[in-house]
Amino acid sequence: MKMSLSSVEMEWSFLVFSSTIFLPMLFFIFYKRRPNYSRLPPGPPGWPLFGHIFQLGTAPHRTIAGLKQKYGPVVWLKIGSVNTMVIQSADVANEFFKNHDLSFINRNITDILRSKNYHKGSMALAPYGVYWRVMRRLCTVEMFVNKRINETESLRRKCTDNMLLWIEKEANSVEGRRNGIQVARYVFLASFNMIGNLMLSKDLVDPESKEASEFFDAMKGIMEWGGRPNISDLFSWLRWLDLQGLRRKMDRDLGKAIDIAASLI
Repeated sequence: MKMSLSSVEMEWSFLVFSSTIFLPMLFFIFYKRRPNYSRLPPGPPGWPLFGHIFQLGTAPHRTIAGLKQKYGPVVWLKIGSVNTMVIQSADVANEFFKNHDLSFINRNITDILRSKNYHKGSMALAPYGVYWRVMRRLCTVEMFVNKRINETESLRRKCTDNMLLWIEKEANSVEGRRNGIQVARYVFLASFNMIGNLMLSKDLVDPESKEASEFFDAMKGIMEWGGRPNISDLFSWLRWLDLQGLRRKMDRDLGKAIDIAASLI
């Protein structure tokens, strides 16, 4: 009985191990034989699941540049589960942006930037459509034109002068002399007040208030989590696990920043 049970366990272990090794290989072979795959640009063979991650080396830009000699100016790579087309020719790039711009106009949105649906409201990240076109027109016609910039010169000067006063006050304080001055904090708050003056004709934050400190800390966290490499971006099927906890941290800090901004407005 013991021998029989042990034999069954060994067979089951071998089956699981074999499936783990060979199923991804079969999937990769099937995927390569699909008609759509043959229409892709040329590129080096990659690993199942991992793609070309292990082939890029410690200097990916040099590795990719070297592929041009063998595969031409357009190379197809797979970074984990992310399809990547590399263009290494000015003529091809011109053709790409001139005739195929709409096919590739949307950005690759990282998991972090999907927090609170942030990517849908940002002009830099929003998918191409009516909303994006309206936002772009508002910015190009109403905001980023010489006339509008010149009209807001006095507001920008006022916010800059206020920032210098804040820094001077902090520099003369006991705490400032002991711990130094966090200039980035005052630059950020001055920029936020500048937006408030342009949009709502008022300052939104007092640099000495609790809200200002919490808002700056939340935004600092957002910048930190947004700049961290995230395994979920390379392997989308691991996204639900949030292995590094970056999505949870982003949800926390972005949610806090949104709540504070909403209360100030």
